[in-house]
Amino acid sequence: MRSSATTVTWDVWTIVLGIAAFGNLANGAWMLADPGHWYATLPAGVPDFGPLNEHFVRDIGCAFFLQGVGLAVAALVARWRVAACGAVALFYVMHALVHVLDTLRGLVGPEHWRIDLSGVYVPALVMVAVTVLVARRPV
Repeated sequence: MRSSATTVTWDVWTIVLGIAAFGNLANGAWMLADPGHWYATLPAGVPDFGPLNEHFVRDIGCAFFLQGVGLAVAALVARWRVAACGAVALFYVMHALVHVLDTLRGLVGPEHWRIDLSGVYVPALVMVAVTVLVARRPV
């Protein structure tokens, strides 16, 4: 349903993108608020990539938080969906490629193909698919 008084759109993408926004906002907020806890307890083997650098974790937390804001806007404003989803998908794909490179060059062990599957590779593929789907839907 589209409101004629505003540009706010309420549809299935509002829910899908709202959930994605929440995940990014939550992860970013966690990284900003308690980088040491995020580093040590995220079930992604983060310590395998090197020692904790709180500043760097917070820098990346800013990126995740900003993605969450973009997805939250996209959840409600249909004309922003392709741009916001595309930007988030690009970050996720680039992030996944960094993980592929680091695993291939032996920075982390081969167990990271499995460890990174659910938290790095699948989100990248899902975000690319979401971007394609929202791009196909007329605004």
